Amino acid sequence: MASAREMRLRIKSVKNISQVTRALETVSASKVRKAVNAVTATRSYATKAWQILKHVAEQPGRDTLHPLLARHGEVKSTLAVVITGDRGLAGAYNSNVIRFTAQRFDRNPVPVKYIAVGRKGRDLLLRRRKDVIADFSNLPAAPSFVDVSAIGRLAVDEYLNGNVDEVYLVYTDFVNMGRQIATVKKLLPLELGGEGRVEDFEHKAPGPTAAYEYEPDQREILDEIIPRFTALQVYQAILESQASEHAARMIAMRNATDNAKELIGALQLAYNKVRQQAITNDILDIVGGAEALAAK
Repeated sequence: MASAREMRLRIKSVKNISQVTRALETVSASKVRKAVNAVTATRSYATKAWQILKHVAEQPGRDTLHPLLARHGEVKSTLAVVITGDRGLAGAYNSNVIRFTAQRFDRNPVPVKYIAVGRKGRDLLLRRRKDVIADFSNLPAAPSFVDVSAIGRLAVDEYLNGNVDEVYLVYTDFVNMGRQIATVKKLLPLELGGEGRVEDFEHKAPGPTAAYEYEPDQREILDEIIPRFTALQVYQAILESQASEHAARMIAMRNATDNAKELIGALQLAYNKVRQQAITNDILDIVGGAEALAAK
């Protein structure tokens, strides 16, 4: 059994750790509120953009309307944009995204390339010997559309240049503070259905279908709308992932703080037992010595 001094040092160490985890929980709680506000602020714009794109994609001859709507005949290569965090201490958040990615793409019939958004995802993908063609790490805490537009532009260029025939987006969908869902969505060629939570961008309502009139020219507007909306999907996914990461870190740090409190209680009880045993042994030694002197 450990000595009383060792027990005191261990209790002090656990208390210090609990102070750190409590501070991280507080910081994450502040960040998750800002991240959720950013997610909700962009959803209305994303919804309207999706409705316009839906109207465009439902037109006859969609393959000739815009290159990003055109479907390649045979899929020979796939690109996956995987969004994780730059830091750990978020429970199983990062590993769950990579595990979900592996389940979805490890048995893909064609080669898969990866764009890693987040240092943790990059490291885990490289450890699994995946073909990572680009890495975007250390994004701002509150990224703007300009900060992430290069990611969408790279995915679009890979598709337009024929390097890949389809592009998927892998991220964590923020549902609420206690629930975040790993999600895969087909980014290119742009489709209405497919995998992912389309309801995030489309909220169906009863009534007649909206009609759109394009000015000055449909081609001109499509050249502006479709690439921008493609980048918008990436931006929205990053915001969803950041909110999910902060929520996961807050919950992980709260659990760590609670576990530290329980461990401190158990260690304190063990320390009291050790100290009581030491006191009892000292009393027995004194009593034994007194009896020995009395016997003389």
